[in-house]
Amino acid sequence: MKNLVTRLLLLSAVFATLLAFKGDEDPFNAILKKLVDYNTKYPHEKVYLHLDKPYYAVGDDIWFKAYATNSNAKGLSLLSKIIYVELIDDKDSLQRQLKLPLMNGVSWGNIKIADSLAEGNYRIRAYTNYMRNFETDFFYDKTIKIGNSISNKVFTKTAYKFSKENNLNNISATIHFEDKNGMPYREDEISYEIQIDDKTQSKGKAKTDLNGDAKINFTSNQLNKQGKILARLQLPNKSKVLKVIPIVSTSNQIDVQFLPESGVLLEDLPQKIAVKAINSTGRGENISGVVLDDNKKVVTTFQTEHLGMGNFITNVQPGKIYTALVKFKDGSEKEFKFPEIQKKGHSISVDNTNDKILKVKILSSADVINGEELKIVAQRNGSIFHVAKAKINKQLVSTSIDKSKLPSGITQLTLFSGDNQPIAERLVFLNQKNNQLSIKVNTDSVSANRKGKTVFNFNASDNQKAAVGSFSISVANISKIKPDENNESNILSNLLLTSDLAGYVENPNHYFLNDDEKTNQELDNLMLTQGWSRFVWKNVINDVSPNITYTPEQSTVISGQVKKGNKPVVGGKVMLMAKDSKGFVLDTLTDAQGRFKFQDLLFKDSTKFVVQARTKSNDKNVNIILDKIPDQIITKNKNIADVEVNVNEVVMQYIKANDTYFDEMRRLGLMEKSIKLNEVTIEGKKNLAPNSSNYNGPGMADFVLGGDKMKNCVTWSCVWGQLPGVISKLDTPRLIRGGGGSSTLKDTPMLYVIDGIYPGTLDGLMPRDIESIELLKTIAYTTIYGFEAGGGVLVITTRRGVDTKYVAEGIVSLNPKGINVSKIFYAPQYNTPEQTNTDDTRSTIYWNPEVITSDSGSGRFEFYNANEPGDYRMIIEGIDVSGRLARKVYTYSVK
Repeated sequence: MKNLVTRLLLLSAVFATLLAFKGDEDPFNAILKKLVDYNTKYPHEKVYLHLDKPYYAVGDDIWFKAYATNSNAKGLSLLSKIIYVELIDDKDSLQRQLKLPLMNGVSWGNIKIADSLAEGNYRIRAYTNYMRNFETDFFYDKTIKIGNSISNKVFTKTAYKFSKENNLNNISATIHFEDKNGMPYREDEISYEIQIDDKTQSKGKAKTDLNGDAKINFTSNQLNKQGKILARLQLPNKSKVLKVIPIVSTSNQIDVQFLPESGVLLEDLPQKIAVKAINSTGRGENISGVVLDDNKKVVTTFQTEHLGMGNFITNVQPGKIYTALVKFKDGSEKEFKFPEIQKKGHSISVDNTNDKILKVKILSSADVINGEELKIVAQRNGSIFHVAKAKINKQLVSTSIDKSKLPSGITQLTLFSGDNQPIAERLVFLNQKNNQLSIKVNTDSVSANRKGKTVFNFNASDNQKAAVGSFSISVANISKIKPDENNESNILSNLLLTSDLAGYVENPNHYFLNDDEKTNQELDNLMLTQGWSRFVWKNVINDVSPNITYTPEQSTVISGQVKKGNKPVVGGKVMLMAKDSKGFVLDTLTDAQGRFKFQDLLFKDSTKFVVQARTKSNDKNVNIILDKIPDQIITKNKNIADVEVNVNEVVMQYIKANDTYFDEMRRLGLMEKSIKLNEVTIEGKKNLAPNSSNYNGPGMADFVLGGDKMKNCVTWSCVWGQLPGVISKLDTPRLIRGGGGSSTLKDTPMLYVIDGIYPGTLDGLMPRDIESIELLKTIAYTTIYGFEAGGGVLVITTRRGVDTKYVAEGIVSLNPKGINVSKIFYAPQYNTPEQTNTDDTRSTIYWNPEVITSDSGSGRFEFYNANEPGDYRMIIEGIDVSGRLARKVYTYSVK
């Protein structure tokens, strides 16, 4: 019997004819129709943000343009009209959320980085309401570094060392403390807390040495966990500075996986096996090794080529047990388990090296060669691009697919059995140039002078006809801020690659920098090793639909239900009034279920409203139940491998240079006013009124009295006596006029605001019913309640208002999330001598999210260079009306 490898090589010359699938009555056709229906009913939206630069400093603005696409539309999405963009800190806490209008699938805005933010690893996350129905893995989620040299007094640099003893991982952290000028903090006290997975593991004290270094040792019985060190340094003035230092891993273990192509490893067939080695930080680690059989005989060797990924071909034999002996870069070795071997079945193999065709092979074990008809489907995001079938009468059946029929991006090839079940899958990436726009830039008017006027003219086309599209432009001085070309924000790598893959993808832009054989092989290794979860065939076959909870937002809506007792109020009168705009009043009637809706609303964020409801007979004794969309949960950072331990050190050159720019902006009066906070430990006070409807914000008052202080009070005088500056007269609270204990009372009685309703009454309430009382007596807090608040305000939150979803009779206040208004990027013009004399040291030279090409595909923009020499890097990104993507990078020097 000839060697099977030789036999298969001979068979590979014999191509089986894969007939185009036809036949309306075939059960498989019904499955394909299900897919079409599924994709039509549940399209995929994606969001990408073009950012103006790769990292930032406090005081900066994060400028961005949002592109939203739709899998059904094959281009910009018209499904959603609103997008959310968030800034999340390294404690997974929301720092800022913007709600922006999507206009024909695009939007833009800016996030101001407040002076009070500490340096660290932050995330920019973006999504539509409709995208919340699916996994958060497919949100736009980018880790960025933000440095702080404005309010920061202490800078740290941390190095970790790992060892293992008695199944415990020993971690030693050496933390260097210094000031902004590089002077170490010597012999200063440190108190610290170790948190792993948000749980406190240990606490302790340490002291810096003469070099400013402090050593902190801790242990963990868990591998590759993340956490943080909370280190408090006591300064000479006795104030304490809190530094939050990431723990990116609790060990230095490397995980190695062996993944058979298409997920199936068959006996006695030559197959490709992918290798993926990941270190404790989540990044790829290159390795080498050998495959051993159960007699410790070397079967084959392997090594990874890029970011810990590679592949090799082997032929596993019946009855053999295999292991992989892996050698690491430090010379150590470790054995790993080999993939499970199947005695019979089918798998697929793909050769993606040819420019014109995709070569596909079906491999079958000898005992399943029975003429069974298998099918292959090539689809992307639910759209089918190729369907074929073949009778399996040989162990190797080969075919090819014309690449021109396939789209750019990830194509999923699925092999179906004779009874129409998916049995093997393979991902393939195609970078189809004909699906992308060509950007040709005219640089004749680009200035090489400081403060010189630069003009760019460009043309967008598909190399045959002009493209009308929407584009965003960023220009940055990369001599000040170094881009990471492998991992920067990139419209191609995001919308074509990472947005369809679950989990972390290291340096995704690397695969788009060069179009050569080596890069394409590295990209194919990524396809062999990266998990796929956006589309699952079994859900379509078994009619498992996603749970659609969140509808595509077309506008801001305020809606709810009016009830009297437990019955809906039919034909009730409902009014919506904006507090800050007396002319804004809308009214409507409730339907048969007592429901009402105000839609197509457009208002700025922080606008406050009142909803008032009455029955047909004007009875106000009704309850208003407002609809509330729950906030999107903040999941753990899936890109934890992008977290930088020493943020300020990495961006130090930039943040120091940025201080000069901010000083000049302040001199010119162009810097936004903000409060600078020294980075000291501030012990936060517990908010005693978290459920308050106080218009100033929960807890924003001159004094807050918690419910626990009132539980033993029988009379209201007992309560009023606990409020500073308030005296009880005939069981009624009155503010004291002046100070010093004067008994002179203010003429105007105090205003009761009960569960957001005013004027309110205490009738029917007892002190034990109260969760909190907020005392407002200064003009800073009372003004928002108008003239009635002249005698002071008592904002009372009842336990009834907290513990039930009902609010007080006939009226309710609300502060819904409104639309955020974007600033205009400040781009100075140097047309006069006065302007020319300013010290312009911007890092972002120019930002423009609103460039639209004409019918001829032409676009134009102009700006003035800054007053600093360096290499200026211009990036154009965009998308045309047909959904074709564009990216162009051009660098020029300013002398």
